[in-house]
Amino acid sequence: MKTINELQTIDKPRERLFKYGLSALKNYELIAVLLGSGVQGKDVIKLARELEKFFDLNFENIDLNTLLKIHGLGKAKASQIISAIELSRRYLQDTQNYKISNANDVFEEIKPYKNKRQEYFLTLYLDGANNLIETKIITIGTLNQSLVHPREVYSYAIEKRCASIIVAHNHPSGILKPSNEDIKVTLRLKETGKILGIELLDHVIFTNEGFVSLKEEGVL
Repeated sequence: MKTINELQTIDKPRERLFKYGLSALKNYELIAVLLGSGVQGKDVIKLARELEKFFDLNFENIDLNTLLKIHGLGKAKASQIISAIELSRRYLQDTQNYKISNANDVFEEIKPYKNKRQEYFLTLYLDGANNLIETKIITIGTLNQSLVHPREVYSYAIEKRCASIIVAHNHPSGILKPSNEDIKVTLRLKETGKILGIELLDHVIFTNEGFVSLKEEGVL
């Protein structure tokens, strides 16, 4: 079996890491750096490639026992891999938890769209603690009930098991007052959310100057 140090220079993931940086390494090379060495009958590159294929098929369900099914991996290396995965998950979870507490938080999230010349209808998907899971563009164009269909708004929320959503759209005209169509769309989405058990917390209308919350206006 070959360790990273025993590979030819051109094949050494560590050498490539220091010379070109992390972004230049392929997935199996990153795995090889983590492993450090191969096992009996498999050099580190061969083992890393095998692990890469395994991850592609099983990443959502990986645990220590599934890793140990890889021939020759062993408890030590399986422990290294599963610990690295868990550590990454924990740090990603901590850094990605962005709590939406009020309409101002919503405005901060959607500011990149405030100067758009077309209307952008957005949905913010939240977990049970009001942490932002993701913000998605639903439609681009003049807002109306046929364009903003509840199916398009709630499908991702159902898929990700969200507890609630917040919708938002910009007014390129600069006028913050909600239109009759804005209110109709809001009430339609509110009723759909009740049926699905996914609460519509707010509808924020915004311009490059500020925002208005339909919850604060008493529409929701």
